[in-house]
Amino acid sequence: MHSREPGTRRRVSYAIRLMFAGADREDMQEILFDEQTIAARIRTLAEQISKDYAGKELVMLCILKGAFIFSADLMRRLTIPVTVEFIQAASYGSSRDSSHEIVIKKDIEAGIEGKHLLLADTIIDTGVTMDCLMRTFQARNPASIRAVALLDKKDRRIIEVPVAYLGFEIPDVFVVGYGMDYGERYRNLPYIASLREE
Repeated sequence: MHSREPGTRRRVSYAIRLMFAGADREDMQEILFDEQTIAARIRTLAEQISKDYAGKELVMLCILKGAFIFSADLMRRLTIPVTVEFIQAASYGSSRDSSHEIVIKKDIEAGIEGKHLLLADTIIDTGVTMDCLMRTFQARNPASIRAVALLDKKDRRIIEVPVAYLGFEIPDVFVVGYGMDYGERYRNLPYIASLREE
């Protein structure tokens, strides 16, 4: 038994190094959700969305830049017809703290009147961005409008917004990876990790 422990430790250590590949490891606090955990939760969300929107005309609205990986993975798991639109709404810039000022840099190209709209974001933080977008698109007369988010940071909430489909709740830590960034870095990480405090 004891002779196997060093090898086991080496394998675990090597796995951790692989998970942090492409990142500045000293910047990372801990991995909150690995690839397998994220994938399993997305499968569950996709199953519920597919059931709820069966027979309906669904438009998924991906909120750039952060939600592009989440939206793509979620769409591939849906078992119903779906079209996709993209909007870029920014509130973070290069800071860890949200500016609370929403700037829409890119609007959708297609009309959504009479269609079922699902806004997809990776994280709900203050709620300001999602509230702004839901009010903006509600005025365009969709048949319905809902939100799906992979992460919810409730401790930061300023405006309460309804999230119909939610992956995980997280504490008030700054997270990166799986499409989320800090100063445009770390989007390529396949897992979600917290950053060390500055």
